Amino acid sequence: MKVFEWDQTLEEVNMYINLPPNVPSKQFFCKIQSKHVEVGIKGNPPYLNHDLTSPVKTDCSFWTLEDDIMHITLQKRDKGQTWASPIVGEGQLDPYSTDLEQKRLMLQRFQEENPGFDFSQAQFNGGCPDPRTFMGGIRSD
Repeated sequence: MKVFEWDQTLEEVNMYINLPPNVPSKQFFCKIQSKHVEVGIKGNPPYLNHDLTSPVKTDCSFWTLEDDIMHITLQKRDKGQTWASPIVGEGQLDPYSTDLEQKRLMLQRFQEENPGFDFSQAQFNGGCPDPRTFMGGIRSD
């Protein structure tokens, strides 16, 4: 069974967790720490209790519930870092997918730094640079 789905941008990682039906929403809890996340129903052992792959900014990370799905937004401490998975040892991307993800984030970075240009057709030949460190690193606001 798939515990969660996820995606990422340059700045954040989003996790989507399907919740059991017929449980009042205020019974759910989510605890986000800089390198750990815990999700469950109050009064029960958490069903997600794992270390995060990379550190997050807890003050900018949050969670919401809608339609039996918990959406957790984790703010990356290192903007532009490509995560292979939000959780250590779970849902890991294979090297090929990690490379694709790195390319996608790199294009996102180009787009952010050059708002007037369209990079949707851009191609990388050979290995893609790391979007976090390429050309002297990412500009954080």
